[in-house]
Amino acid sequence: MNFSELVRLLEANGFALVKHKGSVRYYGKAGWPRLVRVDYHGSKEVPTGTCNAILKAAGIPKP
Repeated sequence: MNFSELVRLLEANGFALVKHKGSVRYYGKAGWPRLVRVDYHGSKEVPTGTCNAILKAAGIPKP
């Protein structure tokens, strides 16, 4: 999975971009207690551990 696909997955689950600075983006969702941080790098592949950590922080089951 690349970073663009990961962002689409977050947005499909109700998350929206809250703030960003450089390549670091923070996504939030109403009713979710904390922001999810994504170091965005476009079409590069997301390392497996990083992808799992982002999905876990967002409460999304692994595809």
